[in-house]
Amino acid sequence: MRPAVLYSLFAPITSVTGIGEKYAKSYQNLGIAKVADLLWHLPVGIIDRSNKTTVAEAKNGEIATLHLEVDDIVLPRSRRSPTRVVCHDETGNIVLVFFKVFKGFLEKYLPIGAKRIVSGRVDFANYGMQMAHPDYIVANESEMPLFETVYPLTAGISLKMMEKSVKGALAMLKPLPEWLDTEFKKKQGFPDWIDAVNLVHNPKTMADINSANPARRRLAYDELLSGQLALALLRAKKKKLSGYEIKGDGKIRRKVFASLPFKLTDAQVRVLKEIGTDMARSSPMYRLIQGDVGSGKTVIAFFALLNAVECGLQGAFMVPTEILARQHYNKLKPLADMAGVNICLLTGKDKPSQKKDNLGAIKDGTMDIVIGTHSLIQEGVVFNRLGLAVIDEQHRFGVHQRLDLKAKGAAPDMLVMTATPIPRTLALTLYGDMDISVVDEKPKGRAPVKTVALPLSKLDEVILAIKRAVATGTKIYWICPLVEESEALDIAAAKQRFKELSALFPKQVGLVHGKMDAAEKDKVMAEFADGNSPLSILVATTVVEVGVDVPIASVMVIEHAERFGLAQLHQLRGRIGRGSKESSCVLMYGENLTTSAKARLDIMRKTDDGFEIAEEDLRLRGFGEVLGTKQSGFPEFKLANMATDLDLIHTAAKDAQMIVETNPSLKGDRGEALRVLLYLFEQDKNVKLMRG
Repeated sequence: MRPAVLYSLFAPITSVTGIGEKYAKSYQNLGIAKVADLLWHLPVGIIDRSNKTTVAEAKNGEIATLHLEVDDIVLPRSRRSPTRVVCHDETGNIVLVFFKVFKGFLEKYLPIGAKRIVSGRVDFANYGMQMAHPDYIVANESEMPLFETVYPLTAGISLKMMEKSVKGALAMLKPLPEWLDTEFKKKQGFPDWIDAVNLVHNPKTMADINSANPARRRLAYDELLSGQLALALLRAKKKKLSGYEIKGDGKIRRKVFASLPFKLTDAQVRVLKEIGTDMARSSPMYRLIQGDVGSGKTVIAFFALLNAVECGLQGAFMVPTEILARQHYNKLKPLADMAGVNICLLTGKDKPSQKKDNLGAIKDGTMDIVIGTHSLIQEGVVFNRLGLAVIDEQHRFGVHQRLDLKAKGAAPDMLVMTATPIPRTLALTLYGDMDISVVDEKPKGRAPVKTVALPLSKLDEVILAIKRAVATGTKIYWICPLVEESEALDIAAAKQRFKELSALFPKQVGLVHGKMDAAEKDKVMAEFADGNSPLSILVATTVVEVGVDVPIASVMVIEHAERFGLAQLHQLRGRIGRGSKESSCVLMYGENLTTSAKARLDIMRKTDDGFEIAEEDLRLRGFGEVLGTKQSGFPEFKLANMATDLDLIHTAAKDAQMIVETNPSLKGDRGEALRVLLYLFEQDKNVKLMRG
């Protein structure tokens, strides 16, 4: 139950004086639906009207507050012409310009001979010094605010309307119990919560708008602490649940290990040990495996699944695309067959008879491991005894899908994996409820990828180089430009490039994109991966970004690389350099590069360290952009800024952990206050959503 002290903050915005249903609809475009949303809608600037100057001293393009006397009113000669009100002070003349103004307005506010205080932006234009539609025309200084707060607006909501609404919301504030540690609050110079809210909405200088302002930092920390505390409580709750104690005898794993054509890296061995320790516990495992492209996460997942099979349990391996699902299946099935483990593939395009047989085997327990796409979480999929659920490319799935897969068993262990390196700050924010392992080593023998950036004007030179490479048997990816957030347009671009390259390289070019039939995609990919096939160039959209493994491919060309994010470029580049042959990545860019785009290309040339690239991506694009497509359960901060509040999130994580260790039931005065904090930022919803 939400504490009564918060009722007014969660009331609809129509409870604020002056906001009716009409305005409420406009406010929703800004994400404002309740009173608290108005308080979280922070100012982005101020208008300073304290600059009382003279006509002669007023500066072009700046706000000026002038004491004027009205000399004349010049009515327009046509409807398109403005009304001009000529005024003066002791230093010169200025013209006030109005379009479509009513005569009654002028008679009331600007009668000839009257003295008025006028404030607005001054411009030098057609009538010399002028001020178009002044913001304020008053008789007394007390009628005009010296400082006005600037807010993000939307159609139908003016600045004055927003200011009035925020003031109405501030009037509904009540003091809340203090949830911050007293010494920490004092050391940081944080004001009380209610004072902080009032201060951020009443700035007097630009310094008050700055994220370093104590009031702003206080509110940012409150939001971060609520999120970290919710995750810490969830993590503690998960550790109390009962699950399977999965500790296999190692017989199956030893067979598979002996048949591997390579040796596991030290990082893989370390992570497998961490997973084994987790799985042996009576509480379910919740672990995230972070590993750069090509670091060998699939093998780690397979050994974890075999551990479950050794204990008479089943395993599920869910991946985002059919291409990746089939690739994993084709790679792991020979190993499973050799070890006597039953493994099947489940996708949306399986033949009905095959699907029926697989579903029956999954239900009666004779199928040990199932690899599949979203098909795994369909209603008809019933596991006999699911012990471990693995999710590959976690960021492609929402929280609900993760929960749906987990719900296929009683209390299965969860292992989620991502090839997108995540900065520690984001890992704390997104996966604070999980233990994290990092595979920070690539298999030996992998050749480094040489990366160059070239302008599109050198496309002919690149094609000549491609001709030489094809002649030596090299396989080449050609990634087509990300036109915009439209798969149809991206495919159109790929088809056009396929047509052009096919004319230059007859019968040597293939095409893959997201709308192709799965069997057709698999056929093209198999032909491309075949060293004896004439298919040497694969034109593709970003469908090959994740997981596609063709070790003999050693060249990649990415058109309009400046349109891709750093993480996506890194994922794409990870498709090459997977064999022993030296590999090259050509980043082709268009004209008029932005500073940010140039920085992205530079970092790609300088390093292939995914974690270094991820940190740079966070710095360049900010928290929200790095996350890419919004996923269910990913936090959207209203007050905190990951670009400026990095220190706060680490402190909040430590504080939350200490709270859970010393007061897991949130009792006492601070415990009750922390409950209010969780409800204030609606973290109660997240805990309920992600529980179990």
